[in-house]
Amino acid sequence: MSDSPQWFDEEAGPVVRPYALIRGRTRSSGDAFDLVATVRAIGDPPGDLGPEQQLILRAAREPISLADLAVELDLPVGVIRVLLGDMRDHGLISVTSPSAGGARSNERILKEVINGLRAL
Repeated sequence: MSDSPQWFDEEAGPVVRPYALIRGRTRSSGDAFDLVATVRAIGDPPGDLGPEQQLILRAAREPISLADLAVELDLPVGVIRVLLGDMRDHGLISVTSPSAGGARSNERILKEVINGLRAL
């Protein structure tokens, strides 16, 4: 055994690998999360949450997208999806998916633009 201090820093990478954070799971329970789905913390967190889930709750005090959460926590999107699935199952977050109506209105606008260009 060595008396030298352990070396943990940015160069060494995370102490716990993402695979271990989600116990080897690759999918969340329930519906899949869209990258632009908005996440917001709700309810009271239990005391046994992991550090990553606590960070998610802090970041989601105000609505935040799944993609932004992944960037802010410096974790892969797949890991964030699994953690959010667990948190959704425990009633700790609400998730709002982008509306499908928005895509329809964008399509309508594009058709109007094309028709306007043809009229020129």
